[in-house]
Amino acid sequence: MTMSDKKQTSTTITQLVKSSGIESESNSVKRDNPANATVLSDIVDTETPDNRNRTVNILEKLVAANMLVPGSNLDREIQDDYRRIKRPLVSNACGREKRMVDSGNLLLVTSSVPGEGKTYTSVNLALSISQEMDNTVLLVDCDVAKQGVSRMLGLERVAGLVDVLESEDLAIGDVLLQTDIPNFRVVSAGKQNEYVTELLASQRMSALVKEISRRYADRIIIFDGPPLLSTPQTQVLAKLVGQVVFVIEAGKTPQSLVEEALSLIPEEQATGLIINKSEGLPSRAGYYYGYYGSEDGTP
Repeated sequence: MTMSDKKQTSTTITQLVKSSGIESESNSVKRDNPANATVLSDIVDTETPDNRNRTVNILEKLVAANMLVPGSNLDREIQDDYRRIKRPLVSNACGREKRMVDSGNLLLVTSSVPGEGKTYTSVNLALSISQEMDNTVLLVDCDVAKQGVSRMLGLERVAGLVDVLESEDLAIGDVLLQTDIPNFRVVSAGKQNEYVTELLASQRMSALVKEISRRYADRIIIFDGPPLLSTPQTQVLAKLVGQVVFVIEAGKTPQSLVEEALSLIPEEQATGLIINKSEGLPSRAGYYYGYYGSEDGTP
């Protein structure tokens, strides 16, 4: 199956962002060494027994990582690229295209293999959407093995998604964290579990996704999933969302791997591509705007 064979979808996405080295780090999170632990009380403003109503201080970490927040040195051109990228996604989720995409407010960000800038894209896309006048955003770390989002925000030792899926005593509200970024909320990956695929495929996960999708009409939920070719978990997640954002590292990821990964996404899925800029390419190289699966970029 080739990229041109995939069924035309209703998502239009600009392909141009900047890659980072987040996903080139270790594939697992060390949890046995107490020195690696993050104490929740060190990064939040309140002292309640669970995560509910806590505000996580993440702005300084995002500034240091040069992400899309005030005070960072992120190029204005990159900020504008994310504005172009988010427009069709927001329209499919809450705007005039909402009726064309079922569960359009549920977005999955993935890639073929590790190291393509997937987590960098997830966080910056969420930050850009949080700047909307009429929307809030919830970022959920579903890459349990690597926990790129959780590590970037200092939440790798905080209860999260897996904890809720394991325990009927926890609700999503118990692990949903407010942040010091307006309109930006986050759920960490939670603890490691060798049966993550089965947990994500469970009825409890389906019910959880429906709950967070329907609770707030103005909220867009972004799931940062693992690379498609690394684990079957992302195939499970793709069936739960309305839109898939597929990240490709320009000039590095072989087309054969891209086609193999895309073949794992359901044909009826609204799927858009983001091609990361790489060293040596002119500033607008790799720019793409069109309907995925359509040769002329039109519906």
